[in-house]
Amino acid sequence: MFTGLIETTGTLLAITPTAGATRITIASPTLTARLNTGDSIAVNGVCLTALSIEPNAFPPRFSADLAAETIARTTLTHLRPDAIVNLELPTPAGSPLGGHVVQGHVDGTATLVSLAPITPNQPDTDWRLRIQLPDTLTRYVVPQGSITIEGISLTVASIEGAEVEVAIIPHTYAATSLHTLTPGTPVNIEVDVLSKYAERRHSPEKFDLTEQYLIANGY
Repeated sequence: MFTGLIETTGTLLAITPTAGATRITIASPTLTARLNTGDSIAVNGVCLTALSIEPNAFPPRFSADLAAETIARTTLTHLRPDAIVNLELPTPAGSPLGGHVVQGHVDGTATLVSLAPITPNQPDTDWRLRIQLPDTLTRYVVPQGSITIEGISLTVASIEGAEVEVAIIPHTYAATSLHTLTPGTPVNIEVDVLSKYAERRHSPEKFDLTEQYLIANGY
């Protein structure tokens, strides 16, 4: 499990098709030495398995294989060499949950509409980020609820139709990949998993409505 609090950023070195999968290679001087083969790591919000870890390379790097589902559902193969990516290691059990529950299971992609400073020409200004969600995800998003954008745990400020706005503090803008994004860029989205469980719990049509089910659930 992750929390959406980005530990550091890395730099994309290559995306290489192989015989069985597509391999992504990322430079990360601060996290590579902490990785072991098979460890999970979130890259722009996508939970991947670390492989080919090279802490003594220049720069230190690791790789991960992208399954067909990952390629279809995320933005990773749209990235180009030298792109900045957000990195987070899993949260150990018992650690404080600083953001919210993030699985690293991307639900889909949204389009960045705008990213504008609240106070232009000020170095420490807050920012407003607006994205256009696919219609299939809007029902899981509510004002003041949680949403993960590019692996970052953020709070929804407002939602109008399929357009969602979040507030970005100066630290988040500077310490993540957000400052590299431009309007029209696709971004990875993971909605709050609790909202999906709530939908399933309160959608009886998705269950076999036996007498036992109705009695057990108070219908």
